[in-house]
Amino acid sequence: MIRFDKVTKHLGGRKILDAVDMEIREGETFVIVGTSGAGKSVTLKHMVRLLTPDSGRVVVDDEVISEATGGDLERIRARFGYLFQSGALLQWLSVGDNVGLPLREKTEMEDPEIDELAREKLHLVGLDDVFDKRPDDLSGGMRKRSALARAIVTRPDIILYDEPTSGLDPVTSRAIDCLIDDMRRELGVTSVVVTHDLHSALAIGSRIAMLHQGRLVEVATPDAFVKSSVKVVQDFLEAQYITKQGAWERVVST
Repeated sequence: MIRFDKVTKHLGGRKILDAVDMEIREGETFVIVGTSGAGKSVTLKHMVRLLTPDSGRVVVDDEVISEATGGDLERIRARFGYLFQSGALLQWLSVGDNVGLPLREKTEMEDPEIDELAREKLHLVGLDDVFDKRPDDLSGGMRKRSALARAIVTRPDIILYDEPTSGLDPVTSRAIDCLIDDMRRELGVTSVVVTHDLHSALAIGSRIAMLHQGRLVEVATPDAFVKSSVKVVQDFLEAQYITKQGAWERVVST
């Protein structure tokens, strides 16, 4: 579904991605982990051409999004929903208007239909009573869920999550994990998740990829990832108190 062919990117004179090859399959939850500065968010931005490779290409199905322009680029981008790390809700709009904003910008739907769909997506993420509230009135977890409702309101095929549990307490983080898994099962979407939280990655991932100094050093199922023989992977696991002996538990049903 999404393929990186030898993607290299420099930013600020530094090589952020170094000939990255990877393929994300339809319907899976593909989780990208790594330390700060490893290139995780840069990888995500290449998928919707918020960034363009210096060399190599990014392919969505059979279309090269890294070379697409104009109407072709907008059509491919329309297949994606994007959950930003901050949530990126507009503070001067109600939650309902935030969720409905992509429909107002990209379709000719009338307001009553947009409001109905916004309420439907808020219900799907477990928020039935926040439609008229402002983002500032919500907790961090509720803002993330509201932003997810906005990401799915256009019925995307693919959802990109940039650090979805960042800044949240452990209980709320696990609730977001369950919600990501619900989106995959109920909507049939392909999910790509960038996170530094390995417990989250192991819980929700179909496969986990690790970036280190701009290179892909491992791609494996959660069980195989924990048992990886790659030293930087083991160092990363041990830093979060996860060992080959299985001191973790897959808490989200698949």
